[in-house]
Amino acid sequence: MARLVFGMNQSLDGYVDHMAFAPGPTLFRHFIEEAEGQAGSVYGRHMYEVMRYWDDDHPEWNAEEHAFAAAWRNQPKWVVSRSLKSVGPNARLVGDDLESAIRELKAGRDGEIEVAGPDLAHSLTALGLIDEYRIYLHAVVLGHGKPYFAGPRPPLRLMASDRIGEDVIRLAYVPA
Repeated sequence: MARLVFGMNQSLDGYVDHMAFAPGPTLFRHFIEEAEGQAGSVYGRHMYEVMRYWDDDHPEWNAEEHAFAAAWRNQPKWVVSRSLKSVGPNARLVGDDLESAIRELKAGRDGEIEVAGPDLAHSLTALGLIDEYRIYLHAVVLGHGKPYFAGPRPPLRLMASDRIGEDVIRLAYVPA
């Protein structure tokens, strides 16, 4: 059975914003390795549209960016959206019954499946479907933005913490 893992970069004051700060080289390498090993990703519409950037090669990319794009393109993706009518390569739309679709997905796969986006994570948390939360804590204060937890923070238990690079701490929590 697969495990759903919600992990995102977060500021010290609890916000996620891919435009406000980006991973350094060590953390980006970590994300490449994670993407290479994942059984797939589940996206909400907004995060999927952001990540579609990796569908097309860009001449300014370095070797690491090409490696991430290849890993992202290779993994299956499930997109939760009521407004999208189609999705790109190696992706499939999830219908209206989110709970049944995700339970079936978890039962039919092994490994980790990434959950991308706080709104989707909030819905999956309410259904009791997220198995682990990974906060990549950056030493920045944003003062605004989208919070990591889109709703009330669920009861959690810290399982692990480790340093990635010089300025990021990864915190791994499971539902308590």
